[in-house]
Amino acid sequence: MRFPDLLDFAWQVVRGNRARTLLILLAMSIGVAAVVVVSSLGEGARRYVLDQFGSLGTNLLIVIPGRTATGGVSPGIVVGKTPRPLTLDDAYALLRSRAVRKIAPLIVGAGDVRWGSRIRESVVLGSTAELLDVRRMELAQGKFLPPGDPHHAEPVCVIGSTVAREIFGATQPLGEWLRIGDRRFRVIGLIARQGQSMGFNTDEVVIVPVASAEALFNTDSLFRILFEAKSREQIELAKEEAMTILAARHEGEHDVTVITQDAILATFDRILTALTLAVGGIAAISLAVAGILIMNVMLIAVSQRRREIGLLKALGASGVQVRAIFFTEAVLLALGGGAVGLVAGKLGQLLIGQLYPTIPFTAPWWAVIAAPLTAIGTAVLFSVAPARQAAKLDPVLALSRR
Repeated sequence: MRFPDLLDFAWQVVRGNRARTLLILLAMSIGVAAVVVVSSLGEGARRYVLDQFGSLGTNLLIVIPGRTATGGVSPGIVVGKTPRPLTLDDAYALLRSRAVRKIAPLIVGAGDVRWGSRIRESVVLGSTAELLDVRRMELAQGKFLPPGDPHHAEPVCVIGSTVAREIFGATQPLGEWLRIGDRRFRVIGLIARQGQSMGFNTDEVVIVPVASAEALFNTDSLFRILFEAKSREQIELAKEEAMTILAARHEGEHDVTVITQDAILATFDRILTALTLAVGGIAAISLAVAGILIMNVMLIAVSQRRREIGLLKALGASGVQVRAIFFTEAVLLALGGGAVGLVAGKLGQLLIGQLYPTIPFTAPWWAVIAAPLTAIGTAVLFSVAPARQAAKLDPVLALSRR
Protein backbone atom coordinates (compact mmCIF):
# COMPACT_ATOMS: atom_id res chain seq x y z
CA MET A 1 0.00 0.00 0.00
CA ARG A 2 1.49 3.29 -1.13
CA PHE A 3 1.65 6.23 1.28
CA PRO A 4 -0.98 8.31 -0.62
CA ASP A 5 -3.32 5.30 -0.53
CA LEU A 6 -2.59 4.82 3.17
CA LEU A 7 -3.30 8.47 3.85
CA ASP A 8 -6.51 8.42 1.83
CA PHE A 9 -7.71 5.26 3.57
CA ALA A 10 -7.03 6.72 7.04
CA TRP A 11 -8.80 9.94 6.05
CA GLN A 12 -11.89 8.03 4.94
CA VAL A 13 -11.95 6.16 8.27
CA VAL A 14 -11.61 9.43 10.24
CA ARG A 15 -14.40 11.06 8.22
CA GLY A 16 -16.64 8.03 8.48
CA ASN A 17 -16.63 7.98 12.30
CA ARG A 18 -17.54 11.58 13.07
CA ALA A 19 -18.62 11.13 16.69
CA ARG A 20 -15.42 9.31 17.56
CA THR A 21 -13.32 11.83 15.65
CA LEU A 22 -14.95 14.84 17.32
CA LEU A 23 -14.46 13.29 20.75
CA ILE A 24 -10.75 12.70 20.19
CA LEU A 25 -10.27 16.13 18.57
CA LEU A 26 -11.90 17.76 21.59
CA ALA A 27 -9.64 15.94 24.04
CA MET A 28 -6.50 16.71 22.06
CA SER A 29 -7.40 20.37 21.45
CA ILE A 30 -8.12 20.97 25.15
CA GLY A 31 -4.71 19.58 26.06
CA VAL A 32 -2.83 21.67 23.48
CA ALA A 33 -4.82 24.82 24.32
CA ALA A 34 -4.12 24.33 28.02
CA VAL A 35 -0.37 24.12 27.40
CA VAL A 36 -0.41 27.26 25.24
CA VAL A 37 -2.54 29.34 27.63
CA VAL A 38 -0.77 28.29 30.82
CA SER A 39 2.70 28.77 29.35
CA SER A 40 1.68 32.21 28.04
CA LEU A 41 0.66 33.16 31.59
CA GLY A 42 4.09 32.21 32.92
CA GLU A 43 5.93 33.87 30.04
CA GLY A 44 3.81 37.01 30.42
CA ALA A 45 4.67 37.23 34.11
CA ARG A 46 8.37 36.80 33.30
CA ARG A 47 8.36 39.53 30.66
CA TYR A 48 6.35 41.85 32.89
CA VAL A 49 8.93 41.59 35.67
CA LEU A 50 11.80 42.10 33.22
CA ASP A 51 10.08 45.17 31.74
CA GLN A 52 9.43 46.63 35.19
CA PHE A 53 13.06 46.40 36.21
CA GLY A 54 14.26 47.42 32.76
CA SER A 55 12.32 50.68 33.05
CA LEU A 56 14.49 51.62 36.04
CA GLY A 57 17.64 51.82 33.96
CA THR A 58 20.43 49.32 33.47
CA ASN A 59 22.97 50.61 36.02
CA LEU A 60 20.85 50.58 39.18
CA LEU A 61 22.17 49.19 42.48
CA ILE A 62 20.35 48.99 45.82
CA VAL A 63 21.74 49.00 49.34
CA ILE A 64 19.67 47.09 51.91
CA PRO A 65 20.40 47.20 55.65
CA GLY A 66 21.46 43.83 57.05
CA ARG A 67 23.73 41.21 55.56
CA THR A 68 21.78 38.64 53.55
CA ALA A 69 23.07 35.10 53.99
CA THR A 70 22.41 32.03 51.86
CA GLY A 71 18.68 31.53 51.47
CA GLY A 72 17.94 35.24 51.80
CA VAL A 73 17.84 35.27 55.65
CA SER A 74 19.57 38.01 57.59
CA PRO A 75 21.81 36.58 60.35
CA GLY A 76 20.64 39.35 62.64
CA ILE A 77 17.15 37.88 62.59
CA VAL A 78 18.45 34.48 63.69
CA VAL A 79 20.35 35.84 66.72
CA GLY A 80 17.65 38.35 67.63
CA LYS A 81 19.49 41.49 66.47
CA THR A 82 18.20 44.20 64.17
CA PRO A 83 20.41 45.37 61.29
CA ARG A 84 22.38 48.59 61.76
CA PRO A 85 20.30 51.40 60.21
CA LEU A 86 21.42 53.22 57.10
CA THR A 87 21.67 57.00 57.42
CA LEU A 88 21.82 59.97 55.09
CA ASP A 89 25.54 60.29 55.80
CA ASP A 90 25.97 56.65 54.75
CA ALA A 91 24.18 57.41 51.50
CA TYR A 92 26.27 60.44 50.58
CA ALA A 93 29.48 58.67 51.55
CA LEU A 94 28.89 56.45 48.50
CA LEU A 95 29.71 59.43 46.27
CA ARG A 96 33.36 58.89 47.24
CA SER A 97 33.35 55.93 44.87
CA ARG A 98 34.75 56.79 41.46
CA ALA A 99 32.17 54.44 39.88
CA VAL A 100 29.02 56.00 41.41
CA ARG A 101 27.20 58.66 39.40
CA LYS A 102 24.15 59.50 41.55
CA ILE A 103 22.55 58.37 44.79
CA ALA A 104 18.97 58.59 46.03
CA PRO A 105 18.28 57.82 49.70
CA LEU A 106 14.79 56.46 50.33
CA ILE A 107 12.44 56.51 53.32
CA VAL A 108 9.08 54.77 52.91
CA GLY A 109 6.03 55.24 55.09
CA ALA A 110 2.27 55.61 54.92
CA GLY A 111 0.05 58.45 56.00
CA ASP A 112 -3.31 60.13 55.62
CA VAL A 113 -3.23 62.79 52.92
CA ARG A 114 -5.78 65.59 53.41
CA TRP A 115 -6.98 68.55 51.38
CA GLY A 116 -10.05 70.31 52.62
CA SER A 117 -12.61 67.65 53.47
CA ARG A 118 -11.01 65.01 51.25
CA ILE A 119 -8.70 62.38 52.71
CA ARG A 120 -7.01 59.19 51.52
CA GLU A 121 -4.22 56.97 52.75
CA SER A 122 -1.14 57.05 50.58
CA VAL A 123 2.42 55.77 50.44
CA VAL A 124 4.83 58.58 51.32
CA LEU A 125 8.37 58.49 49.95
CA GLY A 126 11.16 60.62 51.32
CA SER A 127 14.03 61.22 48.92
CA THR A 128 16.06 63.83 47.05
CA ALA A 129 16.04 65.50 43.65
CA GLU A 130 18.21 62.69 42.23
CA LEU A 131 15.38 60.16 42.61
CA LEU A 132 13.82 61.46 39.38
CA ASP A 133 16.84 60.35 37.30
CA VAL A 134 17.78 57.25 39.28
CA ARG A 135 14.24 55.81 39.10
CA ARG A 136 13.65 57.02 35.50
CA MET A 137 10.52 58.90 36.52
CA GLU A 138 8.88 61.66 34.47
CA LEU A 139 6.89 64.73 35.46
CA ALA A 140 3.55 65.63 33.94
CA GLN A 141 3.45 69.13 35.47
CA GLY A 142 5.53 71.39 37.68
CA LYS A 143 8.94 70.45 39.01
CA PHE A 144 10.50 67.78 41.20
CA LEU A 145 12.02 68.10 44.66
CA PRO A 146 14.48 71.01 44.84
CA PRO A 147 18.21 70.23 44.94
CA GLY A 148 20.28 71.32 47.91
CA ASP A 149 21.15 70.21 51.40
CA PRO A 150 19.36 66.87 52.03
CA HIS A 151 19.33 67.61 55.79
CA HIS A 152 17.12 70.64 55.21
CA ALA A 153 13.40 69.88 55.50
CA GLU A 154 11.32 71.84 53.00
CA PRO A 155 7.49 71.78 53.06
CA VAL A 156 7.05 70.74 49.43
CA CYS A 157 5.84 67.56 47.78
CA VAL A 158 5.30 65.86 44.41
CA ILE A 159 2.21 63.68 43.97
CA GLY A 160 1.09 60.85 41.71
CA SER A 161 -1.75 61.12 39.21
CA THR A 162 -4.17 58.97 41.25
CA VAL A 163 -3.60 61.08 44.38
CA ALA A 164 -4.17 64.24 42.34
CA ARG A 165 -7.42 62.92 40.88
CA GLU A 166 -8.88 61.57 44.13
CA ILE A 167 -7.83 64.46 46.36
CA PHE A 168 -8.15 67.48 44.08
CA GLY A 169 -10.64 66.30 41.47
CA ALA A 170 -10.92 68.96 38.77
CA THR A 171 -8.89 71.48 40.81
CA GLN A 172 -5.37 72.27 39.64
CA PRO A 173 -3.15 70.72 42.35
CA LEU A 174 -0.01 72.81 41.76
CA GLY A 175 0.39 75.39 44.50
CA GLU A 176 -2.16 73.80 46.82
CA TRP A 177 -1.31 72.74 50.37
CA LEU A 178 -1.60 69.11 51.40
CA ARG A 179 -1.62 67.94 54.99
CA ILE A 180 0.24 64.70 55.67
CA GLY A 181 -0.08 63.67 59.30
CA ASP A 182 0.54 66.81 61.34
CA ARG A 183 2.54 68.65 58.64
CA ARG A 184 1.66 70.71 55.58
CA PHE A 185 3.33 70.46 52.18
CA ARG A 186 2.87 72.59 49.07
CA VAL A 187 2.35 70.63 45.85
CA ILE A 188 5.05 71.63 43.36
CA GLY A 189 4.87 68.77 40.84
CA LEU A 190 2.75 66.01 39.38
CA ILE A 191 4.31 62.66 38.39
CA ALA A 192 3.43 61.31 34.95
CA ARG A 193 1.32 58.17 34.95
CA GLN A 194 3.64 55.19 35.28
CA GLY A 195 1.74 52.47 37.18
CA GLN A 196 3.19 49.63 39.21
CA SER A 197 6.95 49.61 39.47
CA MET A 198 9.35 47.95 41.88
CA GLY A 199 6.79 47.10 44.54
CA PHE A 200 4.55 50.17 44.62
CA ASN A 201 2.32 52.19 42.35
CA THR A 202 3.95 55.52 41.52
CA ASP A 203 0.52 56.94 40.64
CA GLU A 204 -0.49 56.62 44.31
CA VAL A 205 2.57 58.05 46.06
CA VAL A 206 3.45 61.37 47.62
CA ILE A 207 7.16 62.26 47.48
CA VAL A 208 8.62 64.69 50.03
CA PRO A 209 12.22 65.72 50.83
CA VAL A 210 14.06 63.06 52.81
CA ALA A 211 14.59 65.35 55.80
CA SER A 212 10.86 66.10 55.87
CA ALA A 213 10.14 62.36 55.83
CA GLU A 214 12.56 61.88 58.77
CA ALA A 215 10.60 64.44 60.78
CA LEU A 216 7.22 63.12 59.60
CA PHE A 217 7.95 59.52 60.58
CA ASN A 218 10.31 60.36 63.47
CA THR A 219 13.19 58.31 62.10
CA ASP A 220 16.67 58.84 60.73
CA SER A 221 16.88 55.32 59.28
CA LEU A 222 16.73 54.87 55.53
CA PHE A 223 14.64 52.12 53.98
CA ARG A 224 16.98 51.74 50.99
CA ILE A 225 19.75 53.57 49.19
CA LEU A 226 19.41 53.60 45.43
CA PHE A 227 22.52 54.50 43.47
CA GLU A 228 23.57 54.42 39.85
CA ALA A 229 26.89 53.33 38.39
CA LYS A 230 28.51 55.56 35.80
CA SER A 231 28.42 52.78 33.21
CA ARG A 232 27.39 49.17 32.89
CA GLU A 233 31.04 48.10 32.95
CA GLN A 234 31.50 49.78 36.35
CA ILE A 235 28.57 48.10 38.13
CA GLU A 236 30.74 45.51 39.88
CA LEU A 237 33.29 48.15 40.83
CA ALA A 238 30.54 50.37 42.23
CA LYS A 239 29.20 47.43 44.24
CA GLU A 240 32.60 46.53 45.70
CA GLU A 241 33.47 50.12 46.59
CA ALA A 242 30.05 50.70 48.15
CA MET A 243 30.57 47.65 50.38
CA THR A 244 34.04 48.90 51.35
CA ILE A 245 32.87 52.45 52.11
CA LEU A 246 29.92 51.34 54.24
CA ALA A 247 32.03 48.75 56.08
CA ALA A 248 34.52 51.49 56.99
CA ARG A 249 31.66 53.64 58.33
CA HIS A 250 30.17 50.71 60.28
CA GLU A 251 33.27 49.86 62.32
CA GLY A 252 34.55 47.35 59.80
CA GLU A 253 31.37 45.26 59.77
CA HIS A 254 29.91 44.12 56.46
CA ASP A 255 26.34 44.59 57.66
CA VAL A 256 24.65 45.70 54.46
CA THR A 257 23.68 43.98 51.23
CA VAL A 258 24.27 45.55 47.83
CA ILE A 259 22.25 44.01 45.04
CA THR A 260 22.43 44.76 41.36
CA GLN A 261 19.56 44.91 38.94
CA ASP A 262 21.08 42.09 36.90
CA ALA A 263 21.11 39.82 39.96
CA ILE A 264 17.44 40.58 40.65
CA LEU A 265 16.50 40.00 37.03
CA ALA A 266 18.43 36.73 36.85
CA THR A 267 16.71 35.45 40.00
CA PHE A 268 13.23 36.36 38.79
CA ASP A 269 14.00 34.95 35.35
CA ARG A 270 15.04 31.58 36.81
CA ILE A 271 12.04 31.39 39.11
CA LEU A 272 9.45 32.35 36.50
CA THR A 273 10.99 30.18 33.78
CA ALA A 274 10.89 27.18 36.13
CA LEU A 275 7.30 28.06 37.03
CA THR A 276 6.33 28.27 33.36
CA LEU A 277 7.87 24.88 32.65
CA ALA A 278 6.17 23.36 35.69
CA VAL A 279 2.67 24.60 34.90
CA GLY A 280 3.17 23.77 31.23
CA GLY A 281 4.09 20.22 32.22
CA ILE A 282 1.01 19.97 34.41
CA ALA A 283 -1.16 21.13 31.53
CA ALA A 284 0.53 18.59 29.27
CA ILE A 285 -0.84 15.81 31.48
CA SER A 286 -4.17 16.40 29.77
CA LEU A 287 -2.50 15.24 26.55
CA ALA A 288 -1.73 11.92 28.21
CA VAL A 289 -5.40 11.66 29.14
CA ALA A 290 -6.27 12.32 25.51
CA GLY A 291 -3.83 9.60 24.48
CA ILE A 292 -5.54 7.10 26.77
CA LEU A 293 -8.85 8.08 25.17
CA ILE A 294 -7.39 7.38 21.72
CA MET A 295 -6.17 3.97 22.88
CA ASN A 296 -9.54 3.02 24.34
CA VAL A 297 -11.46 4.22 21.30
CA MET A 298 -9.13 2.38 18.91
CA LEU A 299 -9.29 -0.82 20.94
CA ILE A 300 -13.05 -0.68 20.56
CA ALA A 301 -12.62 0.13 16.87
CA VAL A 302 -10.50 -3.00 16.37
CA SER A 303 -13.38 -5.20 17.48
CA GLN A 304 -15.82 -3.21 15.35
CA ARG A 305 -13.58 -3.33 12.24
CA ARG A 306 -12.60 -7.01 12.33
CA ARG A 307 -14.14 -7.77 8.93
CA GLU A 308 -12.46 -4.70 7.41
CA ILE A 309 -9.07 -5.68 8.83
CA GLY A 310 -9.62 -9.32 7.78
CA LEU A 311 -10.43 -8.23 4.23
CA LEU A 312 -7.28 -6.09 4.06
CA LYS A 313 -5.11 -8.99 5.23
CA ALA A 314 -6.87 -11.38 2.84
CA LEU A 315 -6.00 -9.01 -0.01
CA GLY A 316 -2.34 -9.14 0.97
CA ALA A 317 -1.89 -6.40 3.55
CA SER A 318 0.90 -7.27 5.96
CA GLY A 319 0.88 -6.76 9.71
CA VAL A 320 3.19 -3.77 9.25
CA GLN A 321 0.74 -2.13 6.85
CA VAL A 322 -2.20 -2.73 9.22
CA ARG A 323 -0.23 -1.11 12.03
CA ALA A 324 0.64 1.77 9.72
CA ILE A 325 -3.08 2.35 9.08
CA PHE A 326 -3.77 2.78 12.79
CA PHE A 327 -0.71 4.97 13.31
CA THR A 328 -1.74 7.18 10.38
CA GLU A 329 -5.24 7.58 11.82
CA ALA A 330 -3.77 8.55 15.18
CA VAL A 331 -1.44 11.13 13.58
CA LEU A 332 -4.29 12.67 11.58
CA LEU A 333 -6.40 13.00 14.72
CA ALA A 334 -3.48 14.47 16.65
CA LEU A 335 -2.71 16.98 13.89
CA GLY A 336 -6.32 18.09 13.79
CA GLY A 337 -6.52 18.34 17.58
CA GLY A 338 -3.20 20.20 17.71
CA ALA A 339 -4.31 22.74 15.08
CA VAL A 340 -7.63 23.37 16.83
CA GLY A 341 -5.84 23.57 20.19
CA LEU A 342 -3.32 26.12 18.93
CA VAL A 343 -6.12 28.34 17.62
CA ALA A 344 -8.10 27.97 20.86
CA GLY A 345 -4.99 28.64 22.94
CA LYS A 346 -4.20 31.78 20.94
CA LEU A 347 -7.77 33.03 21.37
CA GLY A 348 -7.53 32.34 25.11
CA GLN A 349 -4.24 34.21 25.26
CA LEU A 350 -5.76 37.22 23.47
CA LEU A 351 -8.77 37.19 25.81
CA ILE A 352 -6.56 37.21 28.90
CA GLY A 353 -4.50 39.98 27.30
CA GLN A 354 -7.65 42.08 26.94
CA LEU A 355 -8.48 41.56 30.62
CA TYR A 356 -4.93 42.44 31.75
CA PRO A 357 -3.51 44.74 29.06
CA THR A 358 -0.42 45.76 31.07
CA ILE A 359 0.99 42.22 31.05
CA PRO A 360 2.56 41.04 27.74
CA PHE A 361 0.99 37.58 27.54
CA THR A 362 2.57 35.51 24.79
CA ALA A 363 3.19 31.80 24.44
CA PRO A 364 6.91 30.91 24.32
CA TRP A 365 8.11 29.37 21.08
CA TRP A 366 8.94 26.05 22.73
CA ALA A 367 5.34 25.67 23.95
CA VAL A 368 3.89 26.33 20.50
CA ILE A 369 6.17 23.63 19.04
CA ALA A 370 6.14 21.17 21.94
CA ALA A 371 2.36 21.07 22.48
CA PRO A 372 1.37 19.70 19.04
CA LEU A 373 4.47 17.45 18.89
CA THR A 374 3.55 16.02 22.28
CA ALA A 375 0.01 15.45 21.02
CA ILE A 376 1.33 13.52 18.01
CA GLY A 377 3.78 11.51 20.10
CA THR A 378 1.10 10.68 22.65
CA ALA A 379 -1.34 9.62 19.92
CA VAL A 380 1.21 7.32 18.27
CA LEU A 381 2.36 5.89 21.61
CA PHE A 382 -1.11 5.00 22.78
CA SER A 383 -2.13 3.58 19.41
CA VAL A 384 0.60 0.89 19.61
CA ALA A 385 -1.57 -1.59 21.54
CA PRO A 386 -4.61 -1.31 19.24
CA ALA A 387 -2.37 -1.48 16.14
CA ARG A 388 -0.61 -4.64 17.40
CA GLN A 389 -3.94 -6.23 18.24
CA ALA A 390 -5.26 -5.49 14.76
CA ALA A 391 -2.10 -6.78 13.09
CA LYS A 392 -2.38 -10.12 14.89
CA LEU A 393 -5.89 -10.85 13.62
CA ASP A 394 -6.25 -13.93 11.49
CA PRO A 395 -7.98 -12.94 8.20
CA VAL A 396 -10.19 -16.04 8.07
CA LEU A 397 -11.35 -15.71 11.65
CA ALA A 398 -11.81 -11.95 11.23
CA LEU A 399 -13.99 -12.36 8.12
CA SER A 400 -16.05 -15.00 9.84
CA ARG A 401 -16.31 -12.74 12.96
CA ARG A 402 -14.75 -15.35 15.21
